[in-house]
Parts: sequence; structure tokens; C-alpha cells
Amino acid sequence: MAGPIRTKLRRDNTAAKPLATVTDRDVATEPEGELEQYSKEVLTALIKAGLPPTPNNFTLYFDRLLEDKSQSTRSHITSMLELEENNDAENSIMIEQSLKQGFSYIKNILNVTANLYKNMALMAKILEKRKQELEGSSDMQDAKNVATSLGLDILKLNEIVKKQSGSIKTMYDDTAKIIKNVENETIFDNQYGVYNKRYLMGKIEQEISLIRKSKHKSSLIMIELSRDLRESVANEKAVILMTKTVARILLKTSRRSDIVTHYGNGVFVMLLKHTDIESAKKASERLCELVSNSNFFFGDREIQLKISVGITDITEDSSVEEIIVSSMDGVEKAYENPKLDYAVLLRHT
Repeated sequence: MAGPIRTKLRRDNTAAKPLATVTDRDVATEPEGELEQYSKEVLTALIKAGLPPTPNNFTLYFDRLLEDKSQSTRSHITSMLELEENNDAENSIMIEQSLKQGFSYIKNILNVTANLYKNMALMAKILEKRKQELEGSSDMQDAKNVATSLGLDILKLNEIVKKQSGSIKTMYDDTAKIIKNVENETIFDNQYGVYNKRYLMGKIEQEISLIRKSKHKSSLIMIELSRDLRESVANEKAVILMTKTVARILLKTSRRSDIVTHYGNGVFVMLLKHTDIESAKKASERLCELVSNSNFFFGDREIQLKISVGITDITEDSSVEEIIVSSMDGVEKAYENPKLDYAVLLRHT
């Protein structure tokens, strides 16, 4: 899951000294590590780009420049970061998932209780039937008396259950409202394991505001499973499984600063911060290649996955809806040419 990177300053013996006594010589006595050297490169790149070295910008460039490093360097730096990473968004997701699961348990309990009431009502009918059968025999007065007594007890119990069912219904309605409110506030899509549309819209709006201030370039790409592939499979469960495979690939290949979201109906959107159109095109090419190299087995049939991608830029004078529509139009443009896996539709002229 893409998320913020948090790093901690390394402590050394000089940290215990008063600030005034720490000199360049003191700092230079300890050799720089790979992470420290790379951090200086990131800071230099930020200043060169004319961007303020805020934590957010530093994180974005930290991820962006790391892609150009060797595999060993990337692995070494990533392993260090993972030891100290603290992702609040992921913690919120876990809480939301637990909360939803708790409500699911409550709903199941209420359903069981409702079934219990139905069984009690059915038992009352059965008892009445047995009572009528007993009335046909005059030499079973004692049995009839017992049946009558039991019938009265069942009726009393039935009245109690009716009152309880009213309370259960009230609790159920209140719980349903809570669940609905929680769903309206969530930022995570449980089905595909990525952020949801609500989170995406807020992040795009935030990015537009940042672009107005920093004048940097960011892009948006929309990804969907090939419609031809959907039609050829013609199986809803298989399509969902293929779509989940695409979601996993998006998460696996995305940078920490990228935001992967499920827009709806199996369509995904990735917000690529500080990424121009050319870089977005390269990212789309890489995604299309990775997906096409992934095979899906449906029964005895081996299916090659395929996606269609629409690319657009995020501009300061566009609304969130206009940017989303541009990415949708990019997908449609890609479908117009069977040879294209992706297409670009720019917001600026």
C-alpha cells in the first residue's frame, strides 16, 4: 500500500552535546551512510527544482529518485525504512475493517434471534395441531389438560418474544444506520484492497491546490480490465478474480507516493504525484506489460490478462470531475485504436 515515509534522525554521541559545541569536525568524525548520502541528493534535487523542502515534497522526491538507483541500493534503503515506517492510513484501514467485522457479527446475532422467533411461532402452530388431535380422543383428558397448559405457556412466551422482536428491530435499524455512516466515511475498498473513490476525490482536490502553489506536474491514470476480455470470459466471478489480480499488480508496482484507488465497477485510478505526462506514459507502458505477462486460469482455459489505460494531466484550473472525465475519455480513446493499450488526453491546450 502506498503511504507516507517517516524516517528518524540517527542519534550519535554529538547529540548529547550542547548545540553551540557541535562543530563540522564533530559531525565529520562519523562516516556518512548510504541513506544519509541519498537524503542529501534528494534535498539537492528539491532545491534545484525550486520546491520547498517540506516533508511531503521530500517524501515524493525520495521515492521518485530511488527508482534510478541500483537494485541493491533500493533494497538496502527500503529495508532501513521499513524498520521505522509508521503508516497512520493503514492503521485507520485496520480499524475500519475490524469495525465492519464487528457490525457483521452483530447482524448475524440479530438474524439468529429473528430465526428463533420464527421457530417459536412455528412451535405454537405445531402444538395447536397436536392439541386438536388430542381432542378427538375422550379418554385422554389429562393429556388435553397438559396440552392446554403448555399452549398457554407458549402463548405467553410468544407475546414476550414479540416484544423482544420489536426491540431487536429497533436495535437492528440503529446498527444499520451506524454501518451506513461508517461506510460513508471510509477511505478503503475492502473488495480490492486499495483506497476508495471518496479518498481519491479528496486527494485530487488536494493535489490541485498544491499545483497552484508549487507549479509542479502531476498525472492521473485510469485503468480497467479489457472489455473484450470481460465479454470473452462472460463469468462474473472470473472477472472479479481477474480484476483483483490487476489490483494486486497495481499495488506491487506503485511507488510509495502513488495513490491506488478503486473508482468503481472494477475501474482503478492512480494519482501520480510530481509525474509529468511522459513519465505517466512510461508507467502505463510498464503496467500494461506486467499485466499482459500475468496469466489467469479459468477452468482448463489459460487467459492472458489485458488492461486499457487513460492518461491525463492534473491542472490547477481544472475541477476534480473534469480531470476524472479526461481520464475516462483517455480510456475510450485507447479502445478506438485496437493497437493501443493506453491513450493520453490532456487538460491543457
